[in-house]
Amino acid sequence: MKAALHHFLLQFGLSDEDAQAVTAQATPLELPTRHILIHQGQTAEHFYFLAEGVCHACYLTEEGRAFSKEFYWEQETIIGFEALTTHGHSPFLLETLAASRILALPIRLLEQWRTQQHPLYTALLERQLTFKENKERFMLMYSPEERYRLFASNFAQLDVQITDKQLASYLGITATSLSRIKARQDEDKGLKK
Repeated sequence: MKAALHHFLLQFGLSDEDAQAVTAQATPLELPTRHILIHQGQTAEHFYFLAEGVCHACYLTEEGRAFSKEFYWEQETIIGFEALTTHGHSPFLLETLAASRILALPIRLLEQWRTQQHPLYTALLERQLTFKENKERFMLMYSPEERYRLFASNFAQLDVQITDKQLASYLGITATSLSRIKARQDEDKGLKK
């Protein structure tokens, strides 16, 4: 598991020695499905590298509704930049959606990189910004049916691990709308056979 993190860090220009120093601070976690890593409103003590599995971040309302923020899959970092930059609490809940192998790294390490304007911090921040820009374009430029089609074709491995309710929330539609979209697509597939 630590070898995957080490390789990931090398891709961002860290020297082998620096990557080993970071990896040495990582705590391996083997977590079951639906394990909560951080509760909404909690102060983050760690950021994460997801070696294997799937995680889900969502916003919870006082009425008990959940809005999907993001899905994370293997070989990805999970960083709450908003809480980091505001020194606040996590605005979202983070949980595993499948049995996952994760490395927890101390948040103070990320804070140190931020203060020092470390190139790795900049690279991770730019990577997150690119993901956010892509999601914004995805939400604004495509119809709900197109968003579902794109999600299903690009993230087929996630489709079996997330609920329709979570997926609908991520796509910005209701579960009923998602059900109708899936039914239409199944119908279209039947006509094309």
